Amino acid sequence: MDKLWYLSQISVFDELPMEDLMELDKMAPMSTIKKNTIIQTPENYHEGMYFIKEGKLRLYKINAEGKQFTLGILGKGNIFGEIDSFSFGTKDVFIETIEETLLCSLSKNHFENFIEKHPRLALRFLKALSDRLRERDAMLEKLAFGDIRTRTLHLLLKLSEQFGIKDGEYYKIDLPLTHQELANMIGATRESVSVLLKELVKEEIIRTGRKSVHLKVDIAKEQLEMSGG
Repeated sequence: MDKLWYLSQISVFDELPMEDLMELDKMAPMSTIKKNTIIQTPENYHEGMYFIKEGKLRLYKINAEGKQFTLGILGKGNIFGEIDSFSFGTKDVFIETIEETLLCSLSKNHFENFIEKHPRLALRFLKALSDRLRERDAMLEKLAFGDIRTRTLHLLLKLSEQFGIKDGEYYKIDLPLTHQELANMIGATRESVSVLLKELVKEEIIRTGRKSVHLKVDIAKEQLEMSGG
């Protein structure tokens, strides 16, 4: 599959005519990155914009005790990066592939030159940035004020929106999830998450398998409404 086809599938570019996509294609090299590869650390980042063609990335920080805290997961079609005119808040984080990933990159100069020629695209980037910040603030609020049950249900609902695949009464979250990874995402211990997941299985809100979670979305939403989450 050629790079131009991938570029045409990214929503932020879907109104660009073919000649503009061809121009972008020449500027934006694409690379395949293996699973579990750290592509950025807070001390080592490169200015530019990056577009995920295939695969998934995890954004996380490490606290003073060495514990990881996942800030978000980005999938196909997502954008991240840092330049003077646009920042997606990814400068001071670790970014790691959680499956084989295809990335397309634009240097700072190429991106700014391209945006100057396509002012409507700049507006779309601003909307994408606004949406990302709004999602981050909503997640941080839930993590700050909710108990572990509320935080976990909120996270699973968010992941089902991003990566859910309908499977009968449930939505399969198309993402490998261990108890430790879920704990990292909500700032809890693995033990407490394991206990909660067993409770949710008994209540038939979720089904679990090896690194997999299936969620009954309607029931999870009802539970959060009842709890005020």
